[in-house]
Amino acid sequence: MAFVQGLRELGWIAGDNIELDYRWAGADPVRARNFAAQLIELKPDAIFAESTLGVAPLRELTQTIPIVFVQIADPVGSGFVASLARPGGNITGFTPFEFSLSGKLLEVLKEVAPQINRVDVIYNQNQAPQIGMLRAVEAAAPSLGVQVNATSAGNADEITQIIEALAGQPAAGVIVLPNPVTMGNRDLIIALMARYRLPAAYPFPFFAREGGLVAYGIDPATQWHDAASYVDRVLKGAKPADLPVQQPTKFQLTINLKTAKALGLQVPTFLQQRADEVID
Repeated sequence: MAFVQGLRELGWIAGDNIELDYRWAGADPVRARNFAAQLIELKPDAIFAESTLGVAPLRELTQTIPIVFVQIADPVGSGFVASLARPGGNITGFTPFEFSLSGKLLEVLKEVAPQINRVDVIYNQNQAPQIGMLRAVEAAAPSLGVQVNATSAGNADEITQIIEALAGQPAAGVIVLPNPVTMGNRDLIIALMARYRLPAAYPFPFFAREGGLVAYGIDPATQWHDAASYVDRVLKGAKPADLPVQQPTKFQLTINLKTAKALGLQVPTFLQQRADEVID
């Protein structure tokens, strides 16, 4: 795990000078709340948490234990920090992108699959930042000549229903927004896109590496690694209130040419040259 490796590089060795307790809730909000309560009971020196689903119940239970997060697109709007520059409480961390980046996903998808004129966005309505991402996609659509439809998915069955409903529809494409549901079911999503021959754009490089058509966004492992530096500083006495929320400085374009070929798409040379990673 990149986070553990980051800690090791800073001198924190699990089982030696630091004890790590793990909880994994997946996309289940009930489990997330139960695990949050368990962690608070342990009275740890710091908590490292992923996504709004993971941080929200922790915030309800403690305003004193330091929390370092990753994978939260709108920490201010979600009420976790007062501002990116001065978080002001017991929470700080790393945000993966601004909402406008979701509009870039539509641009990239249109460049790879220029025939599309309808895009369905798979998102999760229970996570407030997803609405901001969806609005960014909708804002980019008119100039690209694309109609946008959006459907919320809360589990694997709903994801399957959404994608199967698109089967056979001409000139249709899909944008998958990042949340615990889509990330936890990425194998299913990628397999269904291939089965029904749907071009899709994804938010992180690993989607394309695992068979998705195209991805644009940060490599999450980088932020997990970097988050270890904030945990290190907290353990050495720094206050989250004084540690600015970090924003990414590099975004990666990843194209899977094998998937493009299977879909009958010719990826333009200029786009391949612009890509940070091309998978043959």
